[in-house]
Amino acid sequence: MRRVTLIAARLALLAIVLASWETLPRAGLVDPRMLPPFGDVLRMLVELLGRANVQAAIAVSGAEFLVAFLVAIPAGAALGILIAESEYAGEIFKPMLFYAFSVPKSIFLPMFILVFGIGFQQKVAYAAFSTVFVVIMCATAAVESVKQDHLLVARSCGATRAQIIRRVYVPSMMPVLLEALRLSMIFNFTGVLIAEMYASRTGIGQLMANWGENFQLRQLFAGVVFIATVAILLNESIRWLEGRCSIWRT
Repeated sequence: MRRVTLIAARLALLAIVLASWETLPRAGLVDPRMLPPFGDVLRMLVELLGRANVQAAIAVSGAEFLVAFLVAIPAGAALGILIAESEYAGEIFKPMLFYAFSVPKSIFLPMFILVFGIGFQQKVAYAAFSTVFVVIMCATAAVESVKQDHLLVARSCGATRAQIIRRVYVPSMMPVLLEALRLSMIFNFTGVLIAEMYASRTGIGQLMANWGENFQLRQLFAGVVFIATVAILLNESIRWLEGRCSIWRT
């Protein structure tokens, strides 16, 4: 019942925001040249999705997002687990990780452009770099969340290392790792868009940068709505998986 109420409250809030977005420009309370009505933005979005160049840009951005995600997740998880498994390594690397995580990654983007040029590799490398630190930190937290009592019982029963990983580590870490996936997805998505907006020949980020520079606000807001919708769908998909794995939190 509480979940239904929560969903209803979220939908009501979204309806209020969208209704205000539609009504205020129509009523002249907000300049429609600065904030186009939501209905006009939706019609523009439908039109844009029918254009070949926009479809190609979405495909490029999607490929960059997927490749960067597949690079950052295993690499970050492996490094995080190695750091967490060794107390000595944790004391050395954890302060450096927190420092690196706090530095805005956008300041390193020119370096990626110099090394990789302007192309697919540069955007994938930058997005993976923007994502890997949060994955390392979450993976470290996931290993530390494993209860020592469970490990002690497994070892006392003669479990092999492979059995301990499969039967103890994976179930205990899964909820935290899924949360890491959700966070890393946001960082990865943002990294791809920033790389495309800064210097790119194609991609949805590059199109949005052009629309913004030319004050094509209907197109720009249509792009924002599209990106927000994709991000929400990805986020809710992982949240659903988290719910399925919530039994492992015990």
